[in-house]
Amino acid sequence: MQALKYDNVFLPNMKPLKPSLEELPKLARDKSKESKQFFKMLKRRTPKNLDYIVSDLHDAEFEKTDCLSCANCCKTTSPMFTHVDIKRISKHLRMKEMQFIDKYLNNDEDDFMVLKEMPCAFLDSDNSCFIYDVRPKACSEYPHTNRRKFIQLTELTVNNTSVCPAAYNIVENLKETLLNKLDKKGKSQRKRS
Repeated sequence: MQALKYDNVFLPNMKPLKPSLEELPKLARDKSKESKQFFKMLKRRTPKNLDYIVSDLHDAEFEKTDCLSCANCCKTTSPMFTHVDIKRISKHLRMKEMQFIDKYLNNDEDDFMVLKEMPCAFLDSDNSCFIYDVRPKACSEYPHTNRRKFIQLTELTVNNTSVCPAAYNIVENLKETLLNKLDKKGKSQRKRS
């Protein structure tokens, strides 16, 4: 795989960290403080091209990631259901909205509509989603690493590293990429002094 380049920043050939689902929670927990510090620093000095860098890291990671072999997000984490999601899904299931809510959803501690039970009721035995074409927006955007204004989603992203191996790999590759750039920039400034 070829490295990508942005303004003299090379994205590394993506190293397949591929943490297993068994080791992922511990790895994410061990890296959590480091990741939070990294994103705090990044918020103070956000590269103009951050969304492009993260989007390319996301695309490269998902070229080699098969979500159907994992589905950990569907097994462990409920998406938030918006009113638009509820309307679309209940129509697809030929249910009244209140029937859908009563059967599948409840309000969480933040008053968001979420699934009553995990794993997701719409997850099939082969890890496919039988409402995939009308799934909640939160599901279609998960793990939210290719969205615009990524810098606003860093807390969510750190949380997602304990659920999604791809999110973990994207964050680790982002840290490696940007910290290498900062290190090289610092060395070249010290040479000029």
